[in-house]
Amino acid sequence: GIGWLAGIAPCAAFAVVSLALPDTRFTPLAAAVAATACTVWMTGAFHEDGLADLADGLGGSPDRQRSLEIMKDSRIGSFGAIALILVLLAKVALLAVLATVSPAAAPAALLAAHVVSRFWPLVVIQTLAHIGDAAGSKSKPLADAISRGALVAGAAWCIVPLAVAVLAQGAAFVAAGFLASALGFLWMHRLLARRLQGFTGDGLGATQQACELAFYFGAACALGAG
Repeated sequence: GIGWLAGIAPCAAFAVVSLALPDTRFTPLAAAVAATACTVWMTGAFHEDGLADLADGLGGSPDRQRSLEIMKDSRIGSFGAIALILVLLAKVALLAVLATVSPAAAPAALLAAHVVSRFWPLVVIQTLAHIGDAAGSKSKPLADAISRGALVAGAAWCIVPLAVAVLAQGAAFVAAGFLASALGFLWMHRLLARRLQGFTGDGLGATQQACELAFYFGAACALGAG
């Protein structure tokens, strides 16, 4: 359910800015910035923080234990800053591309990507072990609460946003976005399993970010192919 709210709000921000500004080549870019800023504000940059921490940890040391120690540091390092900047720029750019090709494409992708990208971390929780300090972890209680039934429910929440996107832009648009998001999940799953032998809250946040960005990329590629 939270994915719906996280998707609907930036859609509204995108629409308001698009309608308020004059119709120029830069209007989709401004609307994309507004939608991205809305998401960051709504979530308190929770997932973006996880992305930055994971990038710092994995980039800062090849050693598993040292990586985990770096990830606990609240300060952002070079790897985290670079990852955060590049991901945010990529999101804004891809949303602007989608809106330039089709006015309905960016809102459709925003809603679907936000919901789908929040499903994949649930799969990570079900398939990898939680690591790190269980007593002080914010993600451990969440992981304990995610059952197979919750995973099915998470998948069910994706149906309506994906159906809306199909109606707005077609099945190929949604299929390409979903496939790219799934590939993003597989890449993140393999990365977490290989480097950390499990997941932390930062890993879940980074997975959401990667899968959201991948959805936009796949959807944009579908429009290009079309």
